[in-house]
Amino acid sequence: MKRLICTVAIYTIRVTEDLLEPPRDIGVVIDGVQIFSRLQSVAHAFTTLFELVYAINLKYPDQLKYTFEALQKIVIDIEPKKMSRRVGSLHSKLVGV
Repeated sequence: MKRLICTVAIYTIRVTEDLLEPPRDIGVVIDGVQIFSRLQSVAHAFTTLFELVYAINLKYPDQLKYTFEALQKIVIDIEPKKMSRRVGSLHSKLVGV
């Protein structure tokens, strides 16, 4: 199955520069379209973004491809036997092999 290439982003909107104040809004954007808004946290936004990217078979963003792959294969345990060399090395270090 062919993977689509898209621009993905998590955004936060703050009304103050005080980082201790919660953001007014946190959301997910794909190809310039706001997909989700008013999410609970950046962690929730990242999880939502990961689920979307995986569910609709998008190509992982180049700058984050190993991060997404490690989450998919090591943390969530989806297709763990098919790891890139880099993620496989991280996995070996984490499990002490």
